[in-house]
Amino acid sequence: MPNDNKPSHKDLKALDFSSDFIWGVSTAAYQIEGAYSEEGKGTSIWDQFVLKKGNIYAGQHGRVACDFYHRYKEDILLMKAMNIKNFRFSLSWTRILPNGTGEINSHGLEFYDRVIDFCLECGITPWVTLYHWDLPQALEEKGGWTNREVLNWFENYALVCAKHFGDRVKNWMVLNEPMVFTGAGYFLGVHAPGRKGLKNFLPAVHHATLCQAIGGKVLRKIVSEAHIGTTFSCSQITPFSKSSRNIRAAEKADALLNRLFIEPSLGLGYPTESVSILKRIEKYIQPGDIEKSVFDFDFIGIQNYTREVVKHSFTVPYLRAKIVKATERNVQTTLMDWEVYPPSIYEMISKFDAYEGVQKIIVTENGSAFEDYLENGKVVDVERTQFLQNYLKQVQRAKSDGHNIAGYFVWTFTDNFEWAEGYHPRFGLVHINFETQKRTIKSSGKWYSQFLRPTVALTDSENFSREF
Repeated sequence: MPNDNKPSHKDLKALDFSSDFIWGVSTAAYQIEGAYSEEGKGTSIWDQFVLKKGNIYAGQHGRVACDFYHRYKEDILLMKAMNIKNFRFSLSWTRILPNGTGEINSHGLEFYDRVIDFCLECGITPWVTLYHWDLPQALEEKGGWTNREVLNWFENYALVCAKHFGDRVKNWMVLNEPMVFTGAGYFLGVHAPGRKGLKNFLPAVHHATLCQAIGGKVLRKIVSEAHIGTTFSCSQITPFSKSSRNIRAAEKADALLNRLFIEPSLGLGYPTESVSILKRIEKYIQPGDIEKSVFDFDFIGIQNYTREVVKHSFTVPYLRAKIVKATERNVQTTLMDWEVYPPSIYEMISKFDAYEGVQKIIVTENGSAFEDYLENGKVVDVERTQFLQNYLKQVQRAKSDGHNIAGYFVWTFTDNFEWAEGYHPRFGLVHINFETQKRTIKSSGKWYSQFLRPTVALTDSENFSREF
């Protein structure tokens, strides 16, 4: 495959895709809402995790974040002004069920009612993620994702959400990136809840796999005309060299990072033939679980930012594979130290589209963090604009090649709390001054708005500048 890393995007526009192609932006509750203890909200594992010194960059936290809880109208109106028609956001489990189960917090339901209703009033379609990493702390104290009871906890939560919001919300995602919240949170310990080791990781993986099917089945039963998906983090995996050991290492990394959750949902089981240590997950599999893991999703959300180069390593336990850092390979990187490699999104669309049973694919996250500077009331973020243009060219290429790609969501709308990295990496199309909460549309946001508005030529900066 040629490295089309710098495609021509001079004439790139939304109409090059199709009239029904879905364009939007993505966010997550803990990263934007703030109001961490207001109006009956309970404590989540992230509310707890940020309290421990050393867990988060510069000791930062999401207690206020973007203050979306109080400023949602301002942000939704800004989306409308920027021609953004689809808004993906998550529900905070603890805002709705403060203790994870039991009594429902009416204030939490009313907040999301207001958000959903205002989106619809503004002509913006809500896309709701049930779980974006903020497990109730009360459930974590009972074992969290390692406790099989999470199947019942999650089913109850999904039922509450489906029954209350399903009359207005038709587009749903069950889980956000289960490989990340189980791997970073229950194996490496670098994300909430900070657990480590296989004894935590393997049961968390299996229970999350079951829950993504359980959530889908609840939504299918309760919500009429539901459009149901789930989302997976994914990265193109490239061997460091053509040596057999490095190729094998890349195969194992691909199985763990890209195949672990999609294949059980399709009835293929876990990729134990590629990663033998995964055979230990059998300890947690009960009769009928493999069948219960299967769900016919309407779409699969893929979330791609980069590729990973992998080589064999004796020192890495279990996997015997090591990621070669992008900063060691003399390539362009983002503030997350991720390689800028646009063909990776084409490869991931191709990879997931090749599975029999995947009906269609939506890119539910793609974006970048670079150094942003607010000068004279403007943020000129050329690198982010180029990133979006180059990755979108690869999405267009995938569609032209016949892959069933149906939509694209930018991560993210506003700068936000970026988990363990705090507020340092800014991914937003809109800059936020976190001291004043002032919003400023970056040049990348202006470009995306123009891109989405077919009646405005990309070169017509005069008319566009009048709007902003």
